[in-house]
Amino acid sequence: MLSYSKISIPLLKPFKTSFGTQLTRDAITLLYQGKGEKAFAEVVTDEAPLYGYEDNFTVIHVINNHLKGMFSPDMEPEEFNDKAKAIRGHNMAKGAVEMLLWDINAKREGKPLHKFLGKSRGKAEVGISIGMSTIDDELKTIGDAVKRGYRRIKVKIERGYNVQLIKAIREKYGDIPLSVDANQGFTRNDFKILKKLDEFNLKYIEQPLPLEDINGHALLRKELKTPICLDESIESVASAVNAMEMGAVDIINIKPGRIGGLQNSLEVMERAKENGVKIWIGGMLETGIGRSFNISLASNVLVNLPGDTSPNDKYFRKDITNETFEMKDGFIEPYGRPGIGVSLDYEFFNSVQVEGGRLLD
Repeated sequence: MLSYSKISIPLLKPFKTSFGTQLTRDAITLLYQGKGEKAFAEVVTDEAPLYGYEDNFTVIHVINNHLKGMFSPDMEPEEFNDKAKAIRGHNMAKGAVEMLLWDINAKREGKPLHKFLGKSRGKAEVGISIGMSTIDDELKTIGDAVKRGYRRIKVKIERGYNVQLIKAIREKYGDIPLSVDANQGFTRNDFKILKKLDEFNLKYIEQPLPLEDINGHALLRKELKTPICLDESIESVASAVNAMEMGAVDIINIKPGRIGGLQNSLEVMERAKENGVKIWIGGMLETGIGRSFNISLASNVLVNLPGDTSPNDKYFRKDITNETFEMKDGFIEPYGRPGIGVSLDYEFFNSVQVEGGRLLD
C-alpha cells in the first residue's frame, strides 16, 4: 500500500529568505507498507510555488496520476528513474518516490542507507543556515551556533541587506567560516554590489542570480574572487553538467529531493569530482524523514564541504520521528538501523496531520 499524508509543523521561529517568511513546515510524506515492512520518504515542496514551480498540490497530482503507475516496491531506484523520464520536469515528485525505493531496498538488504549508497565515511559535516532577522538578532544566533560547534555559518542576504550585515559579523566574530545565500535575489545589474562582498573572505556566495541565468553566473564568476555556489539552478544532472561546462560554478549545493533523488545526486557528485567542483548537501527544512536521507547522502566521501542539515531541534520543538539527530564536534552520524533508520511518532504525527493517511488510488 502506498499512501501520503500532509502535515504542518510549527517552526521554532520564522525562517525568512528573499522568497518570503515561513512559519511552518508544510510537508507531504509518503509511506509504503506491505509484507511486514514500512518505508518512508518526504517531498520537499511547500504550499506555495516560490522556491520552484512545484508545490504540495502539484506533487500529489503528479504522483497519484502519473508516477504511481510506474512504481513497484520490487523495483530498483534506477528502474523507476528510467520510467519516470517520460514525465517532463517535476523532479521533486519523482525524487520522493525514488527515495522511497532507496529506503525499501536498503531495508530489504538489512543495511543502513548511508552504507547502502556506498562510499560512506560514517558521518556528515554540519553547517547552519540562518534566516533573515535584525542584525542584532542574527549576531546572537551566530554566537550560539559558533558555541555549539557548527563548522560553517551561512546567512541569507538580499539587495540592501548584505554588506552591512557581513561587516557586522566579521567585526564581532572575526574569521569564522562564513558564507552567504542570496536565493536569486540579485541581477546582472548588481555586479558592483556583489563585488563588495569580496573583501570579507567568504567561503562562497550562493545562488546570487536567477536560476535560469547560468551564463550570468559565468560572467559574474569572472568578476569575483569569492567562489560561486549554485543551488536553485541545479535541478537535474543535465543542469549541473551545463553549469560546469559553462564555467559558472565553483561549488554545488545538492538537494536530493529537488534534483530527482539519490541516484541523480550521486551522478552529479561524480561529475563534480571530475571537474574539480566541490559539493555539499543542502536541506529544505525537512522533518526527521527527509533529514535522514540528507544525512545519509552527506556522509558520502564525495561530499567535501559542510552541509545545511542541522539537528532537528534547530527548527522544531518536536519532530514527527521518534529519533532525532545529535551533533558532536560539528558532525552528525546517520543511524545504524536498516534504511533511513527512523520511525514515526504516530501520536504527534496524527496531531499535525492536515490531510491524513490517504491511499494513492
